[in-house]
Amino acid sequence: MRVITDKLNAVFRPKGYVFYGWWIVASSAGVQLLASVLWMQSYGAYMVFLQEDFGWSKTLVAGAFAFTRIESGILGPLQGWLVDRFGPRFILTFGTVLFGIGFMFFSRIDSVLSFYLSFALIALGSSLGGFATLMVSIVSWFRRNRAKAVAMSQVGFAAGGLAVPIVIFFLEAYGWRQTAFMSGVAVLVLGLPLVQLVRHRPEDYGEVPDGITLPDATSALHISSVDFTAREAMRTRAFWMLSIGHALSLLTVSAVMVHLVPHLIEGLDYSLAAAGGVVALMTAFQMTGQMVGGYLGDKLDKRVISALCMVAHASGLLLVTFATSAWMVIGFAVLHGMAWGIRGPLMVALRADYFGARSFGTIMGFSSLIVMLGMAGGPVIAGYMADVSGDYESGLALLAGLSLCGSLAFLAATPPKKDATPAG
Repeated sequence: MRVITDKLNAVFRPKGYVFYGWWIVASSAGVQLLASVLWMQSYGAYMVFLQEDFGWSKTLVAGAFAFTRIESGILGPLQGWLVDRFGPRFILTFGTVLFGIGFMFFSRIDSVLSFYLSFALIALGSSLGGFATLMVSIVSWFRRNRAKAVAMSQVGFAAGGLAVPIVIFFLEAYGWRQTAFMSGVAVLVLGLPLVQLVRHRPEDYGEVPDGITLPDATSALHISSVDFTAREAMRTRAFWMLSIGHALSLLTVSAVMVHLVPHLIEGLDYSLAAAGGVVALMTAFQMTGQMVGGYLGDKLDKRVISALCMVAHASGLLLVTFATSAWMVIGFAVLHGMAWGIRGPLMVALRADYFGARSFGTIMGFSSLIVMLGMAGGPVIAGYMADVSGDYESGLALLAGLSLCGSLAFLAATPPKKDATPAG
């Protein structure tokens, strides 16, 4: 017990008090929980009600989600530069306000145009006030424990999936309009205080990454001892392979977020409540995977782990696509949840390990131009093919195959070497 306590203190209390970086991790988890439960993980449930009220096709409703991901991707380079230049707290505050107002606008939509406009506002707010901005702070405050810190911050996103049944309860009890408006209020009341805890770089506050100065003996983990500029990073094969692998992984993740609930209801005859239970089960394994991935990512090769996770993504998606029993659906929840949980934090940690933290926001922003293709494409491909064929089987099977291709991309993303030639 004493050995375990000493190890925990070395991570969380390296100087006898809780390292401030962990408070940033906690606040980031809270912010991501709000975005997850109210928006990303609940979108499939909203989709059911929107189709009932307006009679819109799956492609049209999924297209709004895809549109928001395209918007976020295009915004990425500018957002990354703004965060690197002005720090994350101001950007987070502005984004959180837009996010809350966007939900209130969404609760009043009455046409396709207003629907898409409200989601554009939600996307802008959730992007500026969410994941990418938060990660700039976390990768700056951690080095040795970077994968653990990112994983623990993303537990909030996973916990949002566990809370989806609560959102479904409100949707059924109070309707989607009132639930959306209350969600906007919750974002403002809870989100704004949380983002005030976030700080940019530890050096500005008399701290160092991880709370303690460490010898530069991290080469076994492929952690770069130098900082790449965005231009230098984009000259490397690692930048492009990581971006492509990440995009292909999000084909599956985004399709599941949007279409899992409709597929379970229409294709497998689940009730809305039972479908929410599957989302919660998947999320429980996602949370488990995040803890496993955070530990393994700081010990083993993140690139190989990510490649194996892509195989698990594909296998899980095939199980739920052609499910003939509850056990196949459970198998999907285990495989997809674990793969998502393990791989998710490594996407951030790998880029920071390879390219450094100084220009991380800008590098992540340019990478998002590629990653957005997966986040936007998954829902549209699955929705369109379901509209054409009458079910989700062909679309989801295609996405499973593309996930396997993503495994090869991660294996090809070997650690980069900084070009000695000046970037100019």
